[in-house]
Amino acid sequence: MLSFVAKRFSAMIFVLVSISILVFLIFFATPGVDPAARIAGRNADQQTLMQVRASFELDKPLPARYLSMMKHLFVTQDLTSYVNRGAKVLPQLFQAIPATLSLVVGAALIWLLVGIFLGVFAASSKRKWIDPTISVLGIIGISLPVYWLGEVVNLITQSKLHNSVFKWVPALGYVSLTTNPWQWFLHLLFPWLTLALLYAGIYIRVLRSEILGVMKEDYIKTERAKGASEKRILYKHATRMSLITIVSLFGLDFGALVGGSALLTEVVFGIQGVGKLTFDSLQNFDLPVIMATVMYASFFVVFMNALVDIVYAVLDPRVRRV
Repeated sequence: MLSFVAKRFSAMIFVLVSISILVFLIFFATPGVDPAARIAGRNADQQTLMQVRASFELDKPLPARYLSMMKHLFVTQDLTSYVNRGAKVLPQLFQAIPATLSLVVGAALIWLLVGIFLGVFAASSKRKWIDPTISVLGIIGISLPVYWLGEVVNLITQSKLHNSVFKWVPALGYVSLTTNPWQWFLHLLFPWLTLALLYAGIYIRVLRSEILGVMKEDYIKTERAKGASEKRILYKHATRMSLITIVSLFGLDFGALVGGSALLTEVVFGIQGVGKLTFDSLQNFDLPVIMATVMYASFFVVFMNALVDIVYAVLDPRVRRV
């Protein structure tokens, strides 16, 4: 088991290094892209451009620039923005991470609990009216765009019914957990529900389909022949095996969302998270911030994939031999 874990984490490091090199080359090797010209501003003379290149080490060869950026990002941790002179990159990232983590972790708990509960319930209620009802609700959840649903929620809670039913709902934005736990909860309640609705619908349908597929396997028929009850078969065997797919799906979804894929939810609800920070840096071609946010996002995606593989190995020992 230890060798299996070591292999997965070694592969994770290799992937992260490859991603950092790729992002760096895309930015600097793209024809016509001159960071010095953007930093210096319009109509800058050649002397100013040379000073900017020397100041930001843009006059060095690409390998030296890459190693210098990695050193400033991971070793000295004093990497500065190209757009906002003197502004450190890591403090901006660390300031945005808690908001994104709060949003994604809360939403993930909701969609995971709802998805597993309703998915198992739908599979156990096959050929009953509750099964198609849950399936339809799942389809509706999948079909509603997050940005549209978020705007509708804001229209109701922040405008139409704000002075009556939803008087307790605070203004859009984010309050940290350490500042005021109750306000943190209130500010994130509707963002959680909005983001969770989409993923809950996906998990309901996937888990229901997996359980019904497992229930047709030969070893399930053997358990029935031994006299095991349907409830025992459903919960001990079918649900446990089906959760392997849910673990994989959750790892990918959670890693991507924590890495910045919750951008639309952050924008709609005024949450200054990693997704919003990445979007703003892309608008300004601010490579240091882009590199920091991409490496952060890549770490979570790759780490969650490695963690999923390890959980696989725990649930199914056969995976360790792969």
